[in-house]
Amino acid sequence: MKTKEDIILLIQNDDRMMDIIKAASQLNLPDWWICAGFVRSKIWDTLHGFENRTSTPDVDVIYYDQDDMSEKTEKELEAELRRILPDVPWSVKNEARMHVINHIDPYTSAEDAISNFPETATALGVKIDMANNLILTAPWGVDDVINLELKPTPFFTETKERAAIYEGRVVKKNWKGIWEKIKVHQL
Repeated sequence: MKTKEDIILLIQNDDRMMDIIKAASQLNLPDWWICAGFVRSKIWDTLHGFENRTSTPDVDVIYYDQDDMSEKTEKELEAELRRILPDVPWSVKNEARMHVINHIDPYTSAEDAISNFPETATALGVKIDMANNLILTAPWGVDDVINLELKPTPFFTETKERAAIYEGRVVKKNWKGIWEKIKVHQL
């Protein structure tokens, strides 16, 4: 695995991932993506030669809708996804309202939010377009995830508080305990 196209092919060949992506697409959300561990874990599992999929605590579906920033709407969307695929641990968040929760400047889009995720290897998203083509966004590129590098995004190096969040995630998530070949960069 060397390129963005290799990652797209990897996901396209995973029936379970494609079922999840197709389910999320049924919501017809504006500027939507399935992101973070859903994508990263598949890549790292493959690069580690795992035969079984690493379980993820949730499948993050994000979207961007400034016209309806209600948490209630997010919960309704999660319920709809559970109706479609009940065995998936769905999490739905409207990135247009996350600045209020995270006490930061507002995002301009879902991709802007992804670019500000804590780790470059997690700052990934996938979706399908109207023609069922798989699209991968990787604001910081795919080199880190493919090279098994865990590094903070620039947003998480700007302040001590954000750096502490990155460091805390490294400990809490225990990625090195799951994927032993990764190289964790400390701040």
